[in-house]
Amino acid sequence: MKRIGGLIGVLGLIAVWWLLAALDVAGGTIPSPWTVLHTMYTDGWDLYGPNFRITALGALKGFIWGNALAIGLAILIVLIPWIEPLATQLAILSYCIPLLALGPIILVVFGGRTPTVFLAAMYCFFTTMVGTVTGLRSADVTSLDLIRAYGGGRWQQLYRVQAIAALPNLFAALKIAAPSAVLGAIIGEYLGGVDSGIGVALTAAQTAYNVPRTWGMALAAAALAGLGYAIVALAARLVAPWTAQEAAR
Repeated sequence: MKRIGGLIGVLGLIAVWWLLAALDVAGGTIPSPWTVLHTMYTDGWDLYGPNFRITALGALKGFIWGNALAIGLAILIVLIPWIEPLATQLAILSYCIPLLALGPIILVVFGGRTPTVFLAAMYCFFTTMVGTVTGLRSADVTSLDLIRAYGGGRWQQLYRVQAIAALPNLFAALKIAAPSAVLGAIIGEYLGGVDSGIGVALTAAQTAYNVPRTWGMALAAAALAGLGYAIVALAARLVAPWTAQEAAR
């Protein structure tokens, strides 16, 4: 039923899109789905392939760095509770900083594709840290007491009980982080300093006022974000199949 509902939703969005294009809403800046698909086919893999690959690589690097730092900090918060106020404030600060203002500074200091990876990591960090901390603290108290009764310490409690208990929350956070990393990577490409990527191609299409290509690149970005979400969801099913059952309930 969920798949049928999702399919109906997609078809409904396409129908609304087609209707808006047919009614010439927004002065013709909304091309029909067929026009966009035809333009994507005409442009071909020579345009979309390299840009898609470059953006995906930047998003992946940011995803790895941002989530690794977030999970590491969450573990420290659980092991050393007194650092939580400071760590939480830093995490909130990173979430609230206007990244479009911070990105140019990173571009000036480091140059190249560093802003792409940096912004992708920043977009992942807060959600994953909060989800991981919540998951680690959701561990069954009786199980923790049992580990302690048998002489286990904080590390034994962490990897034998808390790490497993945190998996549902962790994977839920990672599902959000994957599309967020794509968004951060594309915004990083918008800042300049690079010559390829979906963000660069979007900027070029907008500058040339190539509306169908702009929409095609937007669809490519959405497809990349959806692919990231799907990969994390698949990993959740393989690593912790009970997380999917809990989500269904």
